[in-house]
Parts: sequence; C-alpha cells; structure tokens
Amino acid sequence: MRVVVQRSKQASVTVNSEITGAVEHGFVLLVGVTHDDTVQDAHYTADKIAGLRIFEDENDKMNLSIKDTEGGILSISQFTLYGDCRKGRRPNFMEAARPEHAEEIYNLFNNRLKQHHDLQVETGMFGEMMDVSFTNDGPVTLIVESK
Repeated sequence: MRVVVQRSKQASVTVNSEITGAVEHGFVLLVGVTHDDTVQDAHYTADKIAGLRIFEDENDKMNLSIKDTEGGILSISQFTLYGDCRKGRRPNFMEAARPEHAEEIYNLFNNRLKQHHDLQVETGMFGEMMDVSFTNDGPVTLIVESK
C-alpha cells in the first residue's frame, strides 16, 4: 500500500455534486493499493498513520497524533499512486490493483482506522470521479508505504 498523508485544516469530497465526506481538521489520505497488498498491509498502514505524531504540541513540536488532536480523516481511493511515469508520456498503471481487490483492501484499511483506533473516517465513493477540496496545514505531506 502507498498512502499520501496530508495534514489539513478542513477537507471535503464531492461526487456528482453531492458532498460524500468532510472533516474539520485532521488528515486527507490518498490511498493506493497494489496487487499483492494483504490484510496485513492494510492494518500496518492504518496503525502507522493513526500513530503518526505530526501535529504540534504547546511547544510547537510535532508530538501529537491525530487521536490526540481529535482530528478526522478524509480517505480517498487513489489508484494513480501506482502510476509509473518512467517511460513515455502516459503513465502505466500495471502496478495498481484490480478494482475488486483494491476496494477490499481500501475498506479493510478504513475499517481498521475506525474500529481499532476509534477515528472518524469519511470517504468518497470508490471508483468514481471525485472532487477533493482541502486546505493543507503546514503544509505537511508524507508518504507511508507498507513495503
């Protein structure tokens, strides 16, 4: 799995002119799944993200996690994270998982954040065109990978 973690002040996702998810502050996650990702990858990545200490404490040090700040998560499926741009001008998406596998792992990932870590998780709609709007806080942007 590959997840781009962006700390945000506010975020929302719209599908067909309808807001399907929104958070006040927390993370925007762009979540990519590859062919050989498993339940263990979903759990590892969710656990890593839930524990990331990238919010400032009273001394302006990155010491607080999303749970410490009572933030929410906007999780967006993003197969293009596995686009290979090394050859030619059009990305090759052969490393992205097939939709049925990707959706299963994506759902396991989101459920782990919700159930195991008791976090608010909002989503778009898997496989749909989405408009994502957010204010990057910092900006702070990291990449978390399971492999």
